[in-house]
Amino acid sequence: MSVAFVPKKLRGKAQINQETIQRLLDENDQLVRCIMEYMQKGRAVECVQYQQILHRNIVYLGTIADASPNLAPTTNVPTGEASTLTAQNGHKGFTQNGQ
Repeated sequence: MSVAFVPKKLRGKAQINQETIQRLLDENDQLVRCIMEYMQKGRAVECVQYQQILHRNIVYLGTIADASPNLAPTTNVPTGEASTLTAQNGHKGFTQNGQ
């Protein structure tokens, strides 16, 4: 089960730290790999549950990011890749020079 699930009685009390975020990012990496594997095998139906968990994790991470505007990015994204992400997603957090 995803680490994004928090029982109702603990909601709002969970401590969000770098370790928690990294676990979600690692889980997302594994989910993407599973989804790709199932898709390559032509088993799209089986990957739906993984897509739902991935979606929930991404929404959860986005909520954390929105609530913490002072957090600086912790990963180094090459300028070319950041520019591609900006162009594809319309995200205003990256610019051509990586600032």
